Parts: sequence; structure tokens; C-alpha cells
Amino acid sequence: MRIVFSGFLALSLLFANPIISQQKKEKQTDINYTQYVDPLIGSAGHGHVFVGANVPFGAVQLGPVNIFEGWDWCSGYNYASNTILGFTHTHLSGTGIGDLNDILVLPVSGKVSLTKGTKEDMVNGYGSYFSHKNEVVKPGYYSVLLDKYKVKAELTASERVGFHKYTFENANDSHILIDLADGIGWDRPVKTFIKKVSETKIEGYRYSAGWAADQRIYFAMEFSEPIANMMVYDSTAVVKGTEGEGLKIKAVLDFKTLKNKQILVKVGISPVSTENASANIKAEIPNWDFNAIVKLADSKWNKELNKVQIKADDKTMKVFYTSLYHTMFAPSIFNDANGDYLGTDKKVYEKANFTNYTTFSLWDTYRGLHPLYTITQPEKINDIVKSFLAIYQQQGRLPVWHLMGNETNTMNGNHSIAVIVDAYLKGYRDYDVNLAYEAIKKTAMQTRDGMDYVQKLEYIPADKLLESVGNALEYAIDDYCIALMAKALNKTDDYNYFTKRANLYKLYFDKETTFMRGKLTNGNWRTPFNPLSSAHRKDDYVEGNAWQYTWLVPQDPYGLIDLFGSEEKFIAKLDSLFLITDKVEGEDVSPDISGLIGQYAHGNEPNHHIPYLYAFAGQPWKTAELIREIDEKFYSTKPDGLCGNEDLGQMSAWYVLSSMGFYSVNPANGIYVLGSPLVNTAVIHHKKDISFTIIAVNNSASNIYIQKAEYNGKPYTKSYITHDMIVKGGELKLYMENRPSTTFGVKKEDRPF
Repeated sequence: MRIVFSGFLALSLLFANPIISQQKKEKQTDINYTQYVDPLIGSAGHGHVFVGANVPFGAVQLGPVNIFEGWDWCSGYNYASNTILGFTHTHLSGTGIGDLNDILVLPVSGKVSLTKGTKEDMVNGYGSYFSHKNEVVKPGYYSVLLDKYKVKAELTASERVGFHKYTFENANDSHILIDLADGIGWDRPVKTFIKKVSETKIEGYRYSAGWAADQRIYFAMEFSEPIANMMVYDSTAVVKGTEGEGLKIKAVLDFKTLKNKQILVKVGISPVSTENASANIKAEIPNWDFNAIVKLADSKWNKELNKVQIKADDKTMKVFYTSLYHTMFAPSIFNDANGDYLGTDKKVYEKANFTNYTTFSLWDTYRGLHPLYTITQPEKINDIVKSFLAIYQQQGRLPVWHLMGNETNTMNGNHSIAVIVDAYLKGYRDYDVNLAYEAIKKTAMQTRDGMDYVQKLEYIPADKLLESVGNALEYAIDDYCIALMAKALNKTDDYNYFTKRANLYKLYFDKETTFMRGKLTNGNWRTPFNPLSSAHRKDDYVEGNAWQYTWLVPQDPYGLIDLFGSEEKFIAKLDSLFLITDKVEGEDVSPDISGLIGQYAHGNEPNHHIPYLYAFAGQPWKTAELIREIDEKFYSTKPDGLCGNEDLGQMSAWYVLSSMGFYSVNPANGIYVLGSPLVNTAVIHHKKDISFTIIAVNNSASNIYIQKAEYNGKPYTKSYITHDMIVKGGELKLYMENRPSTTFGVKKEDRPF
């Protein structure tokens, strides 16, 4: 393995040019890009995306919740549904596990039921049928007509406040049901509380257990009309008065004749207290101008979407900006307007001097989403690292999959390490660097999930632990990253030790079968062996099989090539991955193995770098062919336009990066491998007055191959670009034709290092 941490800086300086300063002077003109976003893309099938109203990285995701019908309803909504139980204020987007959907609010006319309706019977329970014809979804805005109640519901949001607008057909028969018991997926209530504070305000909290084992959410609700009557229930049992605590608290609010048949509701949430929830309302939506908040939410989305300005065909414009939109649902804000937040140790930390974030799906997002953030969200990187370090100080190790102040320990590896190292090497250092290194080293020296074997520079025995190969390959990536940071900090002993650990992936490569395989305690390979076999979370891999996991060495593709014995053998095997016609086998095949080309599974994140590996073997044109095929097959403008779980933005981040023409194969070395741009131009506004422009000359559906390139007006022969090139500004021209180039990116000195 060749560990290089600063070469990309030197390379960028080599190509420095006065055009950079000229590029900085160009003034950005904002464009209305929310018009291209269709939030329903990915809401059907396995996409699991959140549908509703939110703002970028907001704590509130306010949207409809359907009757839960299984795995594909993990976000609370699936386009296949025609039922709505109510509107909840927290959601997950694209995850493979369901949770949240806290604080259900439902406008009701007529009799108010206290039990949920069913898919077959929405008459005798609460909830309503609806039609997609009467549904409008835009960034920051959602509306729908509830057929049963003849109520038009409109939703918008700020960072910490959900804003509802309900228009009733009958001004004299209006009620609002609040259900604090309802959740989704693994979620179940533990303790709930509500009380009436005034004629126009109630407050309370919801404690629950689920994927987040100890979740606490406080709320305050303000109404534009006085509450005429309030009944409180624990499940269906009446609680006397207008205050109640119990396991499944509900409340029914009655209103007298409504002005304009409308009622507005503001719901502030907080991880700390009802007082803070009220303060969040005052800070973010102090008035009652619903339309103004809709416009403000739209402007917030447009500000973010304008960070990358592209020109492309209609389909690409729609998929690109919807994808960019999806990359900004999480991580989500997890502190109040005054800075207070709830730590992983369940202590309240007051007035934090950074934005604290939660909802980190790191096994997915370290690959492409976080590298994308270093380009498009530079102002957030330091706070993300600070959030990691706060979690480290509170729980003794860096987060794995963090949710609402809880460590879920979901998925494999320690990939907050890769995110921190990537940030550090790219110059993001407004945090305690010594603490950061302490955190990554201590996290890497745990003994859980096979790391005790790794620490002894041994392989993880497949007969001792499940997912041994998947775990080991992910650990090797993290250990490579630690070695990079150790080298940068002149910690020679650590550099040498973690470099050895980073090379442990080689112990799992069987040269006879040319697959990564599970190895038993006695040193023998596990048999019988079938590279097509998958048993979901019950074999040597993680949501995959040997065909897919053999390539999970993004930190050292040249070392992987050496294991095959030659570039020719490597390419032949890589070709076979995409050409094989045999299907995945097994009685419990992981549903995450989706979006198949041969045995390549674009629907699951460990595969995302694989098409770009051809560049390391001098055949970048094959990458180009695959990028176009993946775009055509697996990204569309339909509700089922994603081939797998969105996973909090990674599926979309792959598209955003790849459509601009490059991807972060290695998650932490600042090298982006070129592929085949789907856009004609892309202008990346990294910071104010600094932009990087990519122009695909002669780009078309048939002209998919890069023939030659120019960087700042000079010939550029590399099959990759560097992070430093992007953040300094400049212009890259890619000349496209309909035939592969025999020279571009072919020479060894032109391949990614």
C-alpha cells in the first residue's frame, strides 16, 4: 500500500494558473432550482425517502405518515399508500430501519376516533384516504386533501418548528387530534405528557424506545384560534382535566367557529425542554404568516441548491437537483436556537458554541456524502467534527450510527474516523486536533466486533464472528485513514502500526478462487464456498456476497490489483463482475442487494466505488460506460427512481458527484476519479467568489468518453482531479467523443495515486 497524504496539494500547485483569480471574480447569479426538485422521487419501492416539509439539515421533518405496511414504509411514507394517519414532526430518510415519526397531529371534522384506522377500514378509526392528485410536494412545502374529513392540510417548516395550516370545509366542526403514542418501525412510547398552558397553547414531551434506545423530544404547540375544549386520554381512557402523563397520551382539541375556516398550528420541538421548544418558536416563527415561511423555506433550499449550478437535459436537471436536495436532510440539527442540546450521556449541555448534529448513517455516508460536503458545505464540516468529538467525550468512542442522542451501533466499521481524517487533510481544523486524534485512536483500539484480532494484526476468524470479511475490510479502510493522520502529525510509530493494520485486508484474499473469503481459526478457508451466496447479516459479508465484497479496498486499489497477479487478471475479473448472468443465491438474500448489473449491486453502498476501479488499471473508458448505464437503469424521475435505500443521502451523493464527472473512490485522500459527466456544465461554488467549473464539450448520450482534458487552459492528462483544484477555483474542460480514447488516463503516471 502506498499511503500518500499531501501529493494532491503539490499536484494542484503544479497546474496553478492566473485563470483561478479570474474565476474568483465571477459573480454568482442565483437561479430557481427548487423548480427541478421532485420530492416524490425515491418515495416508492425501496427508496424510503422522507416526503414532507423541511429545510436543509433541519431538526424538524414535518410530513404525512401512512398506515405502516412493512419495510418499505421505514420513513413513514410510501407512494404506494392511499392512507394518512396524521402528520408527524420527525422522520428518517432512506434508512433500512424505521423509527421516529414523533408527535402526530391530525385535523378532524366530525367524530374523533382514538384508535388508528386500518387500510381496509378508515371509517371507524382516525386517519383518511387521500389521492396523489390532491397532493402537492415541494422543497419546504407539503399539502394534501384529507378525503374523509374534507380538510386541506398544508405544511411548512423552519429548522426547529413545524407550521401547519388546516382549511376545513365546515367552520363549525373542527377538531385536532394529538397522538403521542404513535411511532413507526421499532419505536414504542415509554412515557408521554401533555398539558394545556393557555387558551392557545399546549406543551408536553414524548419519551420512546426503539432504534434510538432512549429518545426524548419536548414540544410546544401554539394555535391561531383559542381552544374551546380539550380532552386528554391515556390510550382510550379519559384523564381528568387538561393535563396528563401516561404511556399513550392523546388529546382532542375542539375549536369554535373558525375565521376563514382555517386554523394554524406552530409546533416547536426540542431535545432539552418545553421551555426551549417555546423559545424555538419565538426565535424562528414568531408571527402567523404561513406563506412567508413557505417562501423562506424555498429560499433556504434555493441557496443550497445554487451551490452547484449545472446545465443538462431535462431528466438530468430533475434527478440532479432532487438528489442534491436529498443530500441535505441529514445530519440534522440537534440543539436548540440557544445552543442547548442533550448529550449521549443524557446530560444537558447549555449554549454550545457549535451546531450539534445527529442522524449519522456513517457506514453509508463516509463513502461519498461526506466528501461531497467538503466541497459544498464547507461551513458545516468543523461542526460535524465537533459533534463527533462531543459524542466521543460522552460515550467514550466515536459514533457508529448516531440517532437523537443515542448510539445505535448499527452497521460495521468506525467510519467517523474517515470523515474526521478527510476533513483534517483538507484543511478543516477549527476543533481540538489533539482530541480528534485521541478519539480516532481510542475508537480504533476497542475490542468489539473482531477488533481484538485486528489489534494483534491477525485476521478475524469466520467461525468466531459473523460478517468477519465485511468487518475486516471496513476496519482496514479506517486504519488507512488513521495512518494518514498519524503521518501528518509526525506520529511515526502509530503510522507504522496502522499501516500494517490497513494491509490486513490481504489476509482474506484467496488467490485460488480470487475472492475475499472467510477464514477459520485453523487457517483454512470456510467451505463450502459459493461467491453468489448471500444470507442477510448471517454470513461472512454484510448485505452482500463475495462477488461484491472482493472489491472493497477503495484505499488501496493498486494493492488489490497486485493480489490478482496482474492488471490483465484484475480487469478480467472486474469485467466478469458486470457481465456474469448468474443470480444471487440463498434462502435469506439481503433485500439491500438491488440495482444489479451482473453481480454489481448499485443499491447498496459498498459497491459504489467499483465502476471507478477501471481507472486504476488504465481503462477509464469502461468506467464511462458503466456510469451511463447506471444512470439510465437506476435513476429516474418516477417515484421508484432509486434502486435501493437512499440511506440519508449516499445514494444521491453518488449521483451528484458522478453526474459532474467524478467520484471519491478513496474517502479520505482528496482524489476524485473521473468517469463520464452527465451534465454539460457544472459550476461548483465552494465559497463566496470561489468557483470551479467543469465543461463537458460535445457531451451527449453517445459521446460518453473523455478524449482529452484541459485544466485552466493547459493540457491535462490525469484520469482524476484533486480536492485542492476544486477549492482553489478554476476550469476543467473535458472533450467528449463517441469512442474510447487509447491515451487519456492510460499511462501509469496519469492514473489516480
